Amino acid sequence: MPLLSVIAIASTSLFAADAPASASPTTSPTSSIKSPIQFNVRDYGAKGDNATKDTDAFQKALDACAAAGGGEVVVPAGNYLIGSVEIHSNTTLHLDKDVFVIESPDIADYPLITGRFEGATTQVHRGMIFANNADHIAITGPGGFVPTSALGTLRNPRAPVTIETMECKDVVFDGFSLQYDRPANTQIWCIHPNYCTNVVIKGLYIRSQGTNGDGIDVDSDSNVVVENCDISAGDDAISIKSGRGMDAVRIGRPSENILVKDCTLRSVHFAALGFGTEISGGVRNVTVANCTISGVQNAVFIKSRDGRGGYMDNISLDNITVDQSPTFVGIDLMSKGNAASEQVPGDIEQWTHVQNLSFTNIKVNNVRSLVETQTSRAGPGVSPKRPIEGLTLANITGTCQKGITLTNIVNANFSGITVTGFTGNLLNLTNVTGTGLDDPTQTAGAAAPAAGSTTATP
Repeated sequence: MPLLSVIAIASTSLFAADAPASASPTTSPTSSIKSPIQFNVRDYGAKGDNATKDTDAFQKALDACAAAGGGEVVVPAGNYLIGSVEIHSNTTLHLDKDVFVIESPDIADYPLITGRFEGATTQVHRGMIFANNADHIAITGPGGFVPTSALGTLRNPRAPVTIETMECKDVVFDGFSLQYDRPANTQIWCIHPNYCTNVVIKGLYIRSQGTNGDGIDVDSDSNVVVENCDISAGDDAISIKSGRGMDAVRIGRPSENILVKDCTLRSVHFAALGFGTEISGGVRNVTVANCTISGVQNAVFIKSRDGRGGYMDNISLDNITVDQSPTFVGIDLMSKGNAASEQVPGDIEQWTHVQNLSFTNIKVNNVRSLVETQTSRAGPGVSPKRPIEGLTLANITGTCQKGITLTNIVNANFSGITVTGFTGNLLNLTNVTGTGLDDPTQTAGAAAPAAGSTTATP
């Protein structure tokens, strides 16, 4: 499906309840419930005093909504302490102004289920707001969620993420905020759609810090729009992944048809946009447009390792401003992430197949390095046995301290790279073929590439 068709999904915040489950994702949604019946959590016993656990009251309201065929569960102003609750089909959970839904610090409030964590199918604690095999669901603002940091370090089983949807269709997250109580200790994902179709995430304000504190993890999802979000995350602001090792290859659920636009994305420890490392199910057809991004390690990180297999195909960034990042695009397909329990075999097939990467109309502000395949424990960041096929860098302006350092790329296409402020050669290429590799206009006044550092094709 063309990516522009996905934009129609984002035209409104809710989906039509009477749409068939097999409806085309190009269909523009109207409302989750045409004449929604409202269910106020206060009517089911919620106190909103940040002392009484309101889990049962929330669940009773959600269950009553489902029993009535759908509607809107309303949370009026207050501070609600809850554990895990489950949203059913045809339900909107709406947080009024001055609402804070606060995560219970008691792990017993989060049942164990089979889920996915870091690409593996494993036991996890159920998310605070959870949905499974539900269609036409929405969570809307302007209130917010306040996860606690008390549970974030749990790994076996995984800590509860704040919002998690599994095998759901027509999902909307619109307008709310998500901020941890003690952000310096945040160590788990914020929002995790997994195996979902037709997902719209817009107008969110997310703040987290710490390893694993991803903002949004798109995980084997299809037809996803993320727009007008402001995310500052401890780990990747947005991470796009699809499982790890042969388990994910057999499942065969890529993340595909994804549009990220008009967002501000920051990472205080890692990357604003992460592709991988769990990539074995594949990622394809991703467009990122009209965004401002920054990362403490890389603004964009394309990452994998041996035994992952999988693929990345047709990844495009256009009209992007990159602020204060050590590297605009970092690439390491050789050594990132933990090994899968069952790795993808094969001398070539063990490596992720990456093709058709495009970065156009990019403005960089004081980045250290423009684009680089980063040195890994296994050597250069791309295996010579499976080079990247197709890399476009076009119309890139601004300032950087170091130019482009790439290894093992075929069918590269460079044009209009007019950055300033760097020292040495702009192009530092090894085993790279393509066009525009020896164009003197690429050097922006710096010395021409050293002889033998590039291989140009007509």
